[in-house]
Order: sequence, then C-alpha cells, then structure tokens
Amino acid sequence: MRLLSVVLSGGAGSRLWPASRQAFPKPFMRLGDSTLLQQAVERGQACGTGDLMVVTNKDHQFLTKDVLRQMSDPPSATFLLEPRGRNTAPAIALAALQCERQFSGDTVMLVLSADHLVPDVEAFVASASEAFRLAQEGALVLFGISPTAPETGFGYVEVERVSRDSQPVKRFVEKPDLATAQEYLATGRYYWNSGMFCFTAAAIVSAMELHAPEVLKAARHALDTAQTKGEAVSFDLHAFGLQPDISIDYAVMEHADNVRVVPARFAWSDVGSWPAVANAMPSDASGNTFPDDQVVAVDTTGTHIQVESHGPKIVAALGLRDLVIVDTPDALLVAHKDSAQQVKKVVDILKARKHETVQLPAVVHRPWGTYASLKEEDGYKVKRITVKPGEALSLQYHHQRAEHWVVVRGTAIVQIGDVEHKTLPGEYRYIPLKEKHRLTNIGQDELVLIEVQCGSYLGEDDIVRLVDTYGRV
Repeated sequence: MRLLSVVLSGGAGSRLWPASRQAFPKPFMRLGDSTLLQQAVERGQACGTGDLMVVTNKDHQFLTKDVLRQMSDPPSATFLLEPRGRNTAPAIALAALQCERQFSGDTVMLVLSADHLVPDVEAFVASASEAFRLAQEGALVLFGISPTAPETGFGYVEVERVSRDSQPVKRFVEKPDLATAQEYLATGRYYWNSGMFCFTAAAIVSAMELHAPEVLKAARHALDTAQTKGEAVSFDLHAFGLQPDISIDYAVMEHADNVRVVPARFAWSDVGSWPAVANAMPSDASGNTFPDDQVVAVDTTGTHIQVESHGPKIVAALGLRDLVIVDTPDALLVAHKDSAQQVKKVVDILKARKHETVQLPAVVHRPWGTYASLKEEDGYKVKRITVKPGEALSLQYHHQRAEHWVVVRGTAIVQIGDVEHKTLPGEYRYIPLKEKHRLTNIGQDELVLIEVQCGSYLGEDDIVRLVDTYGRV
C-alpha cells in the first residue's frame, strides 16, 4: 500500500489577526515548539506516509520549503502552487489527478489541513490505520470528531449512533444555529466534520466523475496547462480560475453513497480563534496563558497574552478577566474572549481601508530572508533586513528613493551600478536614486543589515527588478 500525505495549506486565518496575515497565514504560526504546518506533515509521517504533496498559494512556496527544511526528518515533497485561493474540492481534485500521474490510482491519500492541532499523534495514527483499511476497500473516509459542545462554527455529519466503530454517513449538515447545535449534541447521532479525509486517488476521481464532473473537468484542464519545474507544479491563472469555488463536502461527500466516518480517538482543534489558541496552551493557576518572561500579571484570570516584538518588551496586566491581548510591532488586539470570533470584522474594516496590516506581517518573509520596518515618518523609513547564507536580493533600482545600508552582522557583497563592494560589519554603502543595486550574503552565517530609505515615496511597489534568482522579474 502506497500512502501519500496531501496537506492543504490555504486560507488567511483572519480570526487570528494580528499574528496571522495574508502573507503569513495560520499554518506558519508556531504553537508550542513548531508551526501548525510542520505538525501536520509530521502527523502524516507518523502514519507511515512515504510521500508528501502540499497544496498552497504560490507566494507561500518558499515559506513552506523553509518549514520542511528545518524538520528533523525533512520530507521530499511535490508542491501544487495555486495562483489564488479556490476551495477544497478543486484542491483535492488537482491532488488526486497529480497523484494518479505521479504514482498510481490505488495510492491512498491522507488529506490533512495545515492549520489543525492534534496533540496526541499516537491516537491519530490508530484512527488513520482504520481509515487506510477502509480506503483500500473503496470507501471515502471522513474523520469525525465527537462533539463536546454545541458549536455553531463547525459542519456536522449524522450517523446511526456515535460509537467507537466506523459507520456510514446518513447526511451532512452545515453550520447550525445554537438551538439546532444543542439538539444535535443531545441526540448522540452527530460528529463534527473535521475536514480530514482518506481515500484512494481512483476512488475520489471516480466519485467526482459521478457527482462533480465540472470540478474534475476544470481540474484536468488546469493540470494539463500547468508548468512543472522540479517538484513544483504552477498553474495558469486563467485555467485555474475556471475551477468551481466549492467545498469537497458540497461537491462530493454529500452525494456519494460510500462515505464512511472513522471516529477520532484523538483530541482535535481547528485553532480557529484566540480562545482556541489559549485552550491549546498550558495555563497557570489562574487560567492565564502567556510567557512568564514577558508578562507581569496582577489580579488577572483567564487571560491570554501574546507578545511579538523585535526586542525585549514587558506587558503588565492588572485586574483583567477573560481577555485576549496580542501585541505585534505594528498592531495591538485587545478583546474579550466572548467577542473573539468578531476579529474577522476588524480585518474586514482594515481591508476596506487597504491597510497593510491585513496583508503583511511585522516581519515580512521573502525567499532570501526577511525584512522588518523599525521606524517610518514622512520622507524616511528604517528597516532591518536579514539574508540567508548564499542568498541574494534581486538586482533592482527605485524611481523615488535612495538607500543607505549598514552591515551589522555577516559579510556582504553590495553591487552598486556595475561595481561590487565587499562589505563587513560596521561598513556603510550609499545607493543613489535610480541606481541599480544588489545585496548578496557570501558568508556562512545570516547577514543582518540596517537600511534607511529616503525619498518622496517609500512603498514596496517602487521596485524595478532587472535580474532575480526567484523568477520575480
């Protein structure tokens, strides 16, 4: 039996703003010692999956590669790079078709979300083993979570009776209102729909041919017109956009007669809100969750505090009850836990204002490293730039700003015009307006540079790339 982990790594995680942004979404958030994405990949590895396929946005490929590269047992992976978000049905269709081409139709696909939390991996493996057996028999398997509360934010599946045994699904129901969710909980006939699945590539393709032929046809066209370079499959924007925006539940699972539920014998969270993040962390005697070295709390209970800053920072909490406080260098969230689901409304307002805190995190990740804005006023901006060993920024110039560079750590080659300057810590280079330039790390360690931009316009779109290692010209 060949096993393939398919990790769906999409979504913006807007309910976890300001830690989650469009350019740095929830899968890349650290919960405990590792990111949610890494935990999903390791969960598949623990089940014995020998191959990995990640479906993600094209802009997140380098972030994903960084996560995999830092793992103790880095897997080889195929990347299906979406030019825009679509939904789970087209994502799974593309993965299944690619699986048939790359491996075989009888390959068992374990479909995982990159932003779920499953603390007990051993218990997950036990449930996955049952799912593998059913998938080999031709079933479309859904992992069902025994509900512990009348949640209105989850989809539900109805069975004959919640038990420890797998069984057929009677029906799928969408997110209910509170009264209906309470009724579901009382009957003992409903699971939460976890959004994790298991089936062979051939079985899900066959089900789509029967129940969602338009999804399958569009996915085939998108894959036929895609470009494959190494381990990455990149899709044409137009062809990709022709795929219906529909979930796998609506497209297939609600209609197929061979859907089975495997009851989860493991704790599970979709980490969909700040209270869910707090619940996943160890708390002190007062129910607080925060780093002891950054927070001083007095007469405070049930409060989650997260501090993300460039340097040492202390947050003092006095007389607080059941709050969420998330402090980043460019945004501060203060919310009562009962209102945490409304964080998305804040994001919607910021989107309408076209505020960059929706898109970019305080520390912006690029294929070559990171940058963070330290200070900005009219006419100037100060940044901290890091460059990985052996990497380089694009050869570029700016129409409306000059730049001053000071290396503070590492060894750089700074190209200005056609001349290259070796630059050591403490040394300075000036980049005139409209002069082509490039920064390269030639050392064995991370390069750290302080950049001061001066000009009438300091936006990130004032970059004209001439040569770029990462294909962004």
